[in-house]
Amino acid sequence: MTAAAAARETVTDNALEVRNLRKVYKGTGNVPDKQALKGIDLDVPRGSFFALLGPNGAGKSTLINILAGLVNKTSGQARVCGFDIEQDMRAARRALGVVPQELNLDAFFSAREVMEFQAGLYGVPKSARRTDEILAAMGLADKADSYARTLSGGMRRRLLVAKAMVHRPEVLILDEPTAGVDIELRQQLWEYIRKLNDDGTTIILTTHYLEEAEELCDQIAIINHGEVVACETTEKLLSRLDAKTVTMILGEDIDHIPDSLTRFNPSLLHGRRLSVHYKPSEVAISDILSEVSKSGLSIIDLTTEEPDLEDAFLKMTSSRNR
Repeated sequence: MTAAAAARETVTDNALEVRNLRKVYKGTGNVPDKQALKGIDLDVPRGSFFALLGPNGAGKSTLINILAGLVNKTSGQARVCGFDIEQDMRAARRALGVVPQELNLDAFFSAREVMEFQAGLYGVPKSARRTDEILAAMGLADKADSYARTLSGGMRRRLLVAKAMVHRPEVLILDEPTAGVDIELRQQLWEYIRKLNDDGTTIILTTHYLEEAEELCDQIAIINHGEVVACETTEKLLSRLDAKTVTMILGEDIDHIPDSLTRFNPSLLHGRRLSVHYKPSEVAISDILSEVSKSGLSIIDLTTEEPDLEDAFLKMTSSRNR
């Protein structure tokens, strides 16, 4: 049995397993060493749609480049679908598709030639290639014979995504895939990526469009200063903030807040708009509404707001920057 086959037998339910992964970039002259990764531990379940978030310089790209074999780790372990990235390098790389931030396309290749060349590198038989299917899914069917240098930035970005999928990887890493892509084509891209995920492909997404991560991903890890500061389901991560706002439109103008409501620290806006910020773990919204009713005020409409991923992200990264 080969080493790769033996590793496959010990595969877990995780598509990606990282243990105590460290990367130190050696300084030169008076420049000190730079710790890019400080003992990362991370599990990405098979079949998940996983977000890897962090501010610029947090270590995301270093982690991705180590997994892709572009950067050597200093210490620790990483496995892709059960294959060690060093001991079973080829198997690990076959299991992985990476869409980099950089637009690294050969300017003198057409879109179809880019795809065919990449498929050849991975040993995909011509009968099994899906060049036209993938190009069509990326909205590039009419550009199949156009040189990469003639494509717009958004089209090149989509071609990178297409290129990463030629060998049907079990894990697809998307590093800022929608940067420079317009809204309509972004939706088209996500429709295809969702289908891949539904069919079993594990998706790992890095993005600065946090609303995308919140909408698409079922689990989120946040990296800051080379460390994982959170790794939870999206729902649990958002619930950490324990904050909501209810805004009520009253049926009458009031010039002051009734004494019975002061314990909720409400805000009065424009005479008949009453807003309350509260912690769901401590106060039930029914108690607030009941107290408003008891005070003799009528409510003709109300809205509630919950924290989003941007709020969670800022809280978990800025607190460690201070």
